[in-house]
Amino acid sequence: MDLDNLIIKLYCIIDDSMKKIIKHRLRERGPNPLLSDSEVITIEAAGEFCGLHQDKALFNHFRRYYHHFFPALSKIHRTTFIRQAANLKGVSEYLWQYMLNVIDYDPALSIVDSFPVAVCYFARAQRCHRFKHEAAFGKDRLIRQTFYGFRVHMHLSWPGVITSFVISPANIDEKDIVPELTEGRAGLKLGDRNYWAPQLKEDMGKEKITLEATYKHASSDPYPKRSSLINHFRYRIETVFSQLTGRYEFKKVWAKDLFHLTSRFVRKVLSHTLCFLINQLQGNPPLQLANLIC
Repeated sequence: MDLDNLIIKLYCIIDDSMKKIIKHRLRERGPNPLLSDSEVITIEAAGEFCGLHQDKALFNHFRRYYHHFFPALSKIHRTTFIRQAANLKGVSEYLWQYMLNVIDYDPALSIVDSFPVAVCYFARAQRCHRFKHEAAFGKDRLIRQTFYGFRVHMHLSWPGVITSFVISPANIDEKDIVPELTEGRAGLKLGDRNYWAPQLKEDMGKEKITLEATYKHASSDPYPKRSSLINHFRYRIETVFSQLTGRYEFKKVWAKDLFHLTSRFVRKVLSHTLCFLINQLQGNPPLQLANLIC
């Protein structure tokens, strides 16, 4: 399909879903906005897929090239659109969770992992006023450097749909986030050696959650074949991470507070989930997002 058809498909899925899950008026008083909530979320989801991650670029692009789809864009100011989009964070998150009921995936097999998100260059960290008392210094194990920011913890269910995520300060240990990340999601969870914790595994077993991780030291691993098998399935999350940090630019932080940062992350995850669903409906491999547009 082309981009126009993708936008139409996104709007139909979003609008139909919102009619099912929202049974009451979202706003307590005042007139309804000129641009409907379904249209705003559609613009965000399509824009994120197309690489329009900044609000100004997103608004200007759709106002210029897709006025025929969203005629109300010409009647509102950019700040009105941005404010409406930010206020729909809870709706977008609820919609994302509703989409998980439509997507075909295996909740019994999941993967947990995290990646760093720096809010500024390390040299500026001491002078940075953004996310004060929220961000922290942590270690990026991939490049073996200290950074200032957050870690995004992901829970991915097979074959690659994001079912939950948590944003934490960079100095929080990944193992400490596992209970929150997997709450209410029983089954087998696979992790790398950073999740090796026999006591945590025992505690999670009481919640019907089996946490399996590769041994903490690869050089002294008593069961290398077991670790190799875990990594065989666990590498699926690396594919998703490459999409989030590449196509969706998850590591670019334009927000100035945690509320707006979370709002941006939710709309990126929603866009990824919707594209995953559309690929499934078309019979394509669900994670081949580049095949959505021919």
